[in-house]
Amino acid sequence: MEHYLIVARSVTYAQRMQMALTRAGIRCQIFRAPRDLTDMGCAYTVQIQATDLTAALRVLREASLDPVQIFLEQKGFYREVKT
Repeated sequence: MEHYLIVARSVTYAQRMQMALTRAGIRCQIFRAPRDLTDMGCAYTVQIQATDLTAALRVLREASLDPVQIFLEQKGFYREVKT
């Protein structure tokens, strides 16, 4: 299954993203970012389903919650997505 990882600058920022997305009806989970994914130290990601990316970005933009990076995960491999 494909899904997107939205990188947040801190756990608090990830929690704010999660709350905004949940209020909009978008299912998501918070995880620690895989070590090889970012050079930010202890970054956190918000995982969403691939079909929810457009709606999630709109919700985050409206809430002034800008992602640091976005990655598509497919079969255990990550690819950065430019938005």
